[in-house]
Amino acid sequence: MSPSSTDEARYSGNRDDGERHGNPDEHHAWAHAEAMMEQARAMMREAETAMETWKVGKEMNRVYCKHRGISETDAEIRWAATATAKNAISANNFYVTLAQMYYGAASASYSRALYLRSRDAARI
Repeated sequence: MSPSSTDEARYSGNRDDGERHGNPDEHHAWAHAEAMMEQARAMMREAETAMETWKVGKEMNRVYCKHRGISETDAEIRWAATATAKNAISANNFYVTLAQMYYGAASASYSRALYLRSRDAARI
């Protein structure tokens, strides 16, 4: 069960939804924002995994090169030229960019929900 699915009760009407959300549009905007936040978190986890792959590979390469008498500078140059290093950095950049997109979408949905709430409050 994902972390956001445990929050579904808060937004599904199992609680007094009249106090939490003024109307279905606000509820939908809020739920959409929460879904986008979960996607962004998932993308950041992927980015962290890619960065960890890069760090571990770099350290393993450094130890290997040190054992063979190759300087640390040359070891870094050799590591940066490997496909594994390039793939890890590319994956990290890709997932961070996706996370930024999802965070931006969540921000827009939160803003819409707040706008709908304030619009309804002004009517009262």
